[in-house]
Amino acid sequence: MKQILDAILAGDTAAEDFAALEIPQSYKAVTVHKDEVDMFEGLASRDKDPRKSLHVEDVELPELGPGEALVAVMASAINYNTVWTSIFEPMATFGFLERYGRTSPLAAKHDRPYHVVGSDLAGVVLATGPGVHSWKPGTEVVAHCLSVELESPDGHNDTMLDPEQRIWGFETNFGGLAEVALVKANQLMPKPAHLTWEEAASPGLVNSTAYRQLVSRNGAGMKQGDNVLIWGASGGLGGYATQFALNGGATPICVVSSQDKADICRSMGAELIINRSEEDYRFWKDEHTQDPKEWRRFGAKIRELTGGEDPDIVFEHPGRETFGASVFAARKGGTIVTCASTSGFMHQYDNRYLWMHLKRIIGSHFANYREAWEANRLIAKGLVHPTLSRTYPMEQVGQAALDVHRNQHQGKVGVLCLAPEEGLGVRDEAMRAKHLDAINRFRGV
Repeated sequence: MKQILDAILAGDTAAEDFAALEIPQSYKAVTVHKDEVDMFEGLASRDKDPRKSLHVEDVELPELGPGEALVAVMASAINYNTVWTSIFEPMATFGFLERYGRTSPLAAKHDRPYHVVGSDLAGVVLATGPGVHSWKPGTEVVAHCLSVELESPDGHNDTMLDPEQRIWGFETNFGGLAEVALVKANQLMPKPAHLTWEEAASPGLVNSTAYRQLVSRNGAGMKQGDNVLIWGASGGLGGYATQFALNGGATPICVVSSQDKADICRSMGAELIINRSEEDYRFWKDEHTQDPKEWRRFGAKIRELTGGEDPDIVFEHPGRETFGASVFAARKGGTIVTCASTSGFMHQYDNRYLWMHLKRIIGSHFANYREAWEANRLIAKGLVHPTLSRTYPMEQVGQAALDVHRNQHQGKVGVLCLAPEEGLGVRDEAMRAKHLDAINRFRGV
């Protein structure tokens, strides 16, 4: 790995020299173990500690197949799917790997007693399998996390509808929290030249997810002038939704939980802020009963900020805790678009506010290649910026995942893999200088 790292750090290694590098037969990776899936049995979700389940260890290099690429990973990032994997909720991911392994001889290698996790990366192509023409060894790349087979007609209009659609590093093996990752070549995208490795690694999953959810015609199809209610507006997803709303001529209504988070939203250009801690909204009277009075109080606050208008779009991802309020708050004919349920999967809402007011609920999951490419292009052009707040070395990945699990973070949390330190990998210093304040907006918060 040292020769590979030296070639990357040199910054001018030729493609043929990268192609000639020997790839070691094992590499360091972050894993969970199949024989430990019951280790947290009986504990509440919050008490499950990723530091106990995430291992940093040497694993065998997977065989490179047709249409695939091996990438030297300089940096990766933590997503909620890594947290879920690490606490084995809502189920252990080894069932995904077993089912995938049965689909073909090529996929059989994914069924291992360990799972290399991680759904983001920034790094350098090391080798490609038969049939790959667009990506050469030595190319600096980021990866989106959509893995598809496209042997069925269902996915050819929107690849997210492929019956064999999976999230790489969550429903497949050999993910990005490692020194080497195995991806399909159609997951690769150019690394933004003005960003460091850790900055470039951080947007992939959440930026693409927010783009499809809010901007794409497959999601809410946001237009100029829309009022967009954004839960967790300074978080990993919400930080991009806020930027997309501002860039697209919409008005974000940013819901946050602290003054620090409110300040981040204002620094992005948002003006309408709801601090949940100050307002003390309690949408649930108890575990089983919601409080419509609190929905109405919340809706009144929104209209106070907007001059009497309700949200055209509600950008949902907390799930159970907020969904009843989201359905209530959306305007007549409005849209609630949801991509996650970080506070619980079983949603409750008053259906009268949906059907009688002609509202729509849209499910949105990650993004297809075109959407991910467009989202990455906006990063590369400096129109949307990373939300990276902190970076950990791979050896401390458990702590990084714990931060996200307990919401003790802002934006995205990065992880250095091969990169020996932060700040490396910038190729366009002039462009970086132009956007430096925006790039560092979330740092240290």
